[in-house]
Parts: sequence; C-alpha cells; structure tokens
Amino acid sequence: MKYIMRVPSPIGELTLVAEEEKLTEIRFDNAGPVQGEVTERKIPVLRKTAEWLDIYFSGKEPDFMPEIEAKGSEFRKSVWKHIAKIPYGETVTYGQIAKRIAEERDIAHMAAQAVGGAVGANPVPLIVPCHRVMGSGGKLTGYGGGIEKKIILLEIEKCRI
Repeated sequence: MKYIMRVPSPIGELTLVAEEEKLTEIRFDNAGPVQGEVTERKIPVLRKTAEWLDIYFSGKEPDFMPEIEAKGSEFRKSVWKHIAKIPYGETVTYGQIAKRIAEERDIAHMAAQAVGGAVGANPVPLIVPCHRVMGSGGKLTGYGGGIEKKIILLEIEKCRI
C-alpha cells in the first residue's frame, strides 16, 4: 500500500509518497499519477517530510531527515548517497561525482553521463538534493521538475548560479 499526501510549495504542488513508514517518492506536479494502490493519508513520515519541506522552503536548512527508502539499482543508490552529502548551499558537477565514484570503485574512469542518468532517476528530490548537481563548468542542466524549479531551489539556498 502506498500512502500519499499533497503539499503546496513555491515550486508547485508536491506529492509525497510513502510505503510502510518510509518516504519513497517526492513527485512534482508534472509527474503524473502515482501508480498502484494508493490511499491519501497523513501518516507520520509524510507529516515529517512536509515539516522538513516547510523549513527548507522558508530558507533554512532542516536539522532532521525523514526516513527514506529510495528504490533503484546499486549504482543509482551509490550516486544518490553522494548527492545526499552535498552541503546545503553548495553545488557539485556530474563529473565530480563520477570521479569520486571511480575512486571508490578503484576504476580509471566513470562517465559523467552515467551519473547524470542516476541523478535524473532520483525518486526523492529535495531530500536527496539533485538540484545541487550542475553540468561541467557549473552550467545549469536539466531537472526532473523543470529547470525553472531548479533555479528557484538554488536561489532558496543562495547558491551562486
């Protein structure tokens, strides 16, 4: 069973999705309907996520995290782990993440494009801050919710764009 809760935000309505007691998705208003059996209910993890978002959108860094379960391949999970470590108000490039993963795996090279695919598949944006990942040279690149949403999020964090 999936539980959902819709919350307004400066970047449009967000749909929070949980299974059991873990957040599994944050969906932008352009993402379409949640698949499967869904019940709209404000369960604790969804209320905690909504509180986290309220703090975040007020321009502050939340000091707690909702419990998440991001579903994906081991490679994607490793990329999301790196994204989760990007400090509030800072950005990194796809290439920087690729280099870190290559070093971890003791391989000569990791393609930034592979990292980009994993970043784009992040099911819990904002909590796992994929908006902080930039193209080479700090160039603004795509974002699942749309580039205009990425710009707003970076401005909230006072990142240099």
